[in-house]
Amino acid sequence: MKRLLAILAALILPAPLAAQTAAPPEVATAIPLGTGPVPGQLGPEIWYGTPGDMSVRNTVEATLLPVLPERTMATGQAVILAPGGAFLALSWEHEGTRVAHALAERGIAVFILKYRLNPTPRSWPDFGKVMTVQMANWIGKPGMGLNIETPSYAVDDAVAALRLVRQRARTWKVDPARIGMVGFSAGARLTLATVRTASAEDMPAFIAPIYPPMETVEVPANAPPMFVAMATDDPLSGKAGFGLIQSWVDAGKSVEFHAFRSGGHGFGLGQRSGTTDGWIDLLVNWIGKVAPPPAK
Repeated sequence: MKRLLAILAALILPAPLAAQTAAPPEVATAIPLGTGPVPGQLGPEIWYGTPGDMSVRNTVEATLLPVLPERTMATGQAVILAPGGAFLALSWEHEGTRVAHALAERGIAVFILKYRLNPTPRSWPDFGKVMTVQMANWIGKPGMGLNIETPSYAVDDAVAALRLVRQRARTWKVDPARIGMVGFSAGARLTLATVRTASAEDMPAFIAPIYPPMETVEVPANAPPMFVAMATDDPLSGKAGFGLIQSWVDAGKSVEFHAFRSGGHGFGLGQRSGTTDGWIDLLVNWIGKVAPPPAK
């Protein structure tokens, strides 16, 4: 249990030398989704980290940041991208902008979702204390994964993001029938929760939960194709079996699963020291198969 707590803390808390700082400049161009304030919010937002590895907590409102490919490279495919952070923070650059630019370089339009998070104490010592208590409550019995609840207002944000991209599909040169969702860790939980609750009109065309919760889930009749990538040495996702995959198989739904030998939790674009480096190209190839361009 102590090892799991240490891993979760490392994913959310800033390094000793990281400092609270201003938001990255691109955040100013993000589009408000109009889903309302965070219930019980303790804003303003707190951005922290070092250049290239910024995170945020106490999000004030949900926004969407477009990261578009060069027009000559655009495939018409698009994804809503949900970074992780245990619904206490967002790993904005590690699981957000870095991934978005990698996909845009491969022709896929990306819309980074800054969804509403659970409010946290503003002081770092108080935040650390609250986080320690919450993380202890998250850790269940062996094989059961983490008991993390996805905030309903975060799901509302994801649905609003899907609607907005479809409404502006012509402006952004994307195909409204080929808009999917990619999420990391807590963002993967949000992706799966969105599938379970979205209407037929709001359902993403495909989903890619990356190092997601692996427990068995109820699969909707209209569930989209799913791509999953994780490392088998993941101390969080790797300890709960493969129920998520089996759920999609048992429901007769399309699923592609990549279980890498090493990489741990939170590998982002991949770790050269492990075996996850290059997984993004597997995802792009898969998207090309499940959401191909219309036949000419």
